[in-house]
Amino acid sequence: MIRCLIIEDDKSTVKSIKTVGNDFFEISFIEVNENQEEALNLILKNAPELIFLNFDSIKINFTEFLLKIHQCSIINPYFIALSSLQGKAFEAYNYDFSDFLAKPLTEYSIRKSLFGYKKKHPIRQIETICLKSNKDYQYLNIDSILYLKADNNTTDFYMYDGSVIGAYKTLKVFENSLPQTFLRIHKSYIINRNCISRIHYGKSMCIINNEHKIPFTKTFITNIDLINTELSKNTMIALN
Repeated sequence: MIRCLIIEDDKSTVKSIKTVGNDFFEISFIEVNENQEEALNLILKNAPELIFLNFDSIKINFTEFLLKIHQCSIINPYFIALSSLQGKAFEAYNYDFSDFLAKPLTEYSIRKSLFGYKKKHPIRQIETICLKSNKDYQYLNIDSILYLKADNNTTDFYMYDGSVIGAYKTLKVFENSLPQTFLRIHKSYIINRNCISRIHYGKSMCIINNEHKIPFTKTFITNIDLINTELSKNTMIALN
């Protein structure tokens, strides 16, 4: 989970960042007004990896603020400066900020900045994923997930033990975030290739865990071929 702190008084700016950020299921947001002491306390308490900071704030002494973080924080956060003045970009980079966003923020600029962070800080291979809804956090073992099924704007996780767990995000969000062992084979399905027991090209069907019949379409046939190739590499004997 990537912990992200937003230090900003303007509620519309905070809302814009969180709205786009919610497409990245691994990001957890904390927000605080432009109070230097409160912000420092949250940084030391939660050790956020990513911080959006209003660079126009007159309530924060940036030299002192950044020095205290450097002296006390256990990690070196990735700072993204927010400003209504484009000319402040040079000043922000002099403070060693990693990125600069001009206000008013756009969905594109926020999304681009978040992808920039992810590119520089690739997520290590994970064994669990966290599904969060308000203050409810549910952790799923990656190896126990058979497949994912789209249900309008939500996604259902079908687990090895027979349970079905719902998540309030679209299938596309998980397609971009899950490990490479998960591949989309249909507009409504992502499967765990490690759980495939049969691929039937004639019926355009995959069998998961010798039980679940999942259809695939020509749109995703490249993924099916890739799965078949990878599984064949680990097959001892092939009989016609």
